[in-house]
This record gives sequence, structure tokens and C-alpha cells, in this order.
Amino acid sequence: MVNRYSIAATSEAISDRFRVDATAAYKPQFNAAPTHLLPVITQQSQIGLSFFYWGAPPSWANQKPLAERIINTKVEAFPDKSVIRKKLVAHRCLIPADGFFAWKRISKKGTIPYRFTLRDNSLFAIAGLWEEYENENGEHFHTFNMITTEANESVLPVSERMPAIILPAQEKNWLDQTDEKNLLKMVKVFPEALDHYAVSSIVNQPERNDRTVLLPAPPADQFGNLTLFD
Repeated sequence: MVNRYSIAATSEAISDRFRVDATAAYKPQFNAAPTHLLPVITQQSQIGLSFFYWGAPPSWANQKPLAERIINTKVEAFPDKSVIRKKLVAHRCLIPADGFFAWKRISKKGTIPYRFTLRDNSLFAIAGLWEEYENENGEHFHTFNMITTEANESVLPVSERMPAIILPAQEKNWLDQTDEKNLLKMVKVFPEALDHYAVSSIVNQPERNDRTVLLPAPPADQFGNLTLFD
């Protein structure tokens, strides 16, 4: 499961990279987590950022069954589930990011968080699906979930799963394409090597949203010892 990523770039950088209008509503997210309101680019609104809840809004997160709080969709699930395939055709989005987090298990209860980035630390786009809901008061809101693939060689020593990163040349096609088979061809294991480094365990706290989350962790922190971040 992938349950953390970062989108810490400036609004200007996002506008330049994705050719969208990054409005004043955009704020850097150093520790994007489920239930957070986060920027996406949908196939229906490609000229600007939309802000959807990851998985479910906070008010719903503890009230709805797991099926309505999904944060990841495995690409392997598409062939067998018609509901997901319908979302693939009608409700796609790109999730702007500049890194994602994964946890390496080092003991029965111990894990080390790592941050993965492109080699040049540039922005990238993750494939996603979105949904619209109506609450009991008749108010509409939107959610998204992240498509994941098997890990590539860079990620596999840490985690078996990783986000489905769409190659830059295919991002426009991901939003515009309507053929299910062609869409699935774009969602594959990312072929390029990624950089990674250990980060502080403060990433485990979804309420922490400051640049400290992205800093490399001293070796002591990797094994659960107290550090200057605690």
C-alpha cells in the first residue's frame, strides 16, 4: 500500500510542469496522507488543479465501509472488476507529486520510512481515479485514489508496491484516451531508476506538514532512537 507522498513544489513550478493554472488554493503538501484535500488534474478539467480528498474526507473516514475509503487501486485488479474499468474510462486523473514514501520492515514491529524521488528531483504524475459523492445534507464532494503497480528494482528492496507513475510523454494521453486497452498500457511498472533516502519517523504523523518531513534522517533515527526531529 502507498499511503504517503509529497507535492512540495511551488505553484509556479506546477503551472510550468503541467501547463495548468495553479490557483491560490494550492499549498505545498510535504506529507500528503489519506483524508487530506489534495491537488489533482482530471480529464474533465485539464487547465487547472482540482482539489479532492484522498480516499475519503475526514468526516467520512471512520463512518464508511472500507470499500468507500479506498486509497489505492492495484493495476492488477482492472481485468477482473468491471466497476473499476468503468472508472478507468470515465474518471481518470493525474496526481502531481515530487516524491513518495515507503516503509522497509527491519523487524517484526520495526520499520524505516524512505522517500523516493526521480533522479533529477523533478515533478512527476501518478495515475489516479476519482469519484463523486453526495452526503446526507445533499452536499457534493470528490475523492480520488492512487493506482499502484509492482515495485521496480529501485523500490523493491523497501516495498513490494509503488505508485503508477505515468511517463511525461503519456500524461496528455492518459487524460484524453478513451480506449480501455490503451489506457492500461500506460499503467505499468515505472522503468527508470529512482533515488531514495531514509527520513524521520515523523512522516508517520499525518498532521505534520512541514519541510522537516522531507529531510534525510540521521542513522540513529533509522533504528528508532531519539533525534533532533523528535
